[in-house]
Amino acid sequence: MLQSYLNGLLVAAGLIMAIGTQNAFVLAQSLRREHHLPVAALCVVCDALLVTAGVFGLATVLAHSPLLLSIARWGGAAFLLWYASKALRRALSRQSLQEGQNTGVRSLKAVLLSALAVTLLNPHVYLDTVLLIGSLGAQQAAPSAYVAGAASASLLWFFTLALGAAWLAPWLARPATWRLIDLLVAIMMFVVAGQLIAG
Repeated sequence: MLQSYLNGLLVAAGLIMAIGTQNAFVLAQSLRREHHLPVAALCVVCDALLVTAGVFGLATVLAHSPLLLSIARWGGAAFLLWYASKALRRALSRQSLQEGQNTGVRSLKAVLLSALAVTLLNPHVYLDTVLLIGSLGAQQAAPSAYVAGAASASLLWFFTLALGAAWLAPWLARPATWRLIDLLVAIMMFVVAGQLIAG
């Protein structure tokens, strides 16, 4: 059970921490102090629901098809290796997360609708959260613990961004910081891929 929880935590953390539109949006809202806590909460809830749907929806399908289970296992391992390689390449290059321009204060509804759009209209969320995290979770000994681990990673990451944005902003803007994060992401992805390959 603990191994399933840790697998969920590591896989989700690796995928969530990579620079993307959702992270940039949460950080920008946090730097502006514009409904940043509700935005973080919305991202966590969306991630948890998507992971749950992926894990338990795919678990049922995979349980009835050894071929699909094998495809999910090897496909997941291949994707993790590819993703880890991408993160490693980013770690060796120069990049930073830009704070973005300040805009006028928007209503909570407008900000949450924007957060939903950034989260749900991004095709990568379905590839990463539902398909990849879900297919890996469907193969765990304790799928519920895996979901809890993935949700924990989301909760920790988004609320760290939201609550610590003012303090973290100068640090996060440095390319060296994101190179270190990408290096950690690559290591986590290689470890989980190795576990999948080892069976």
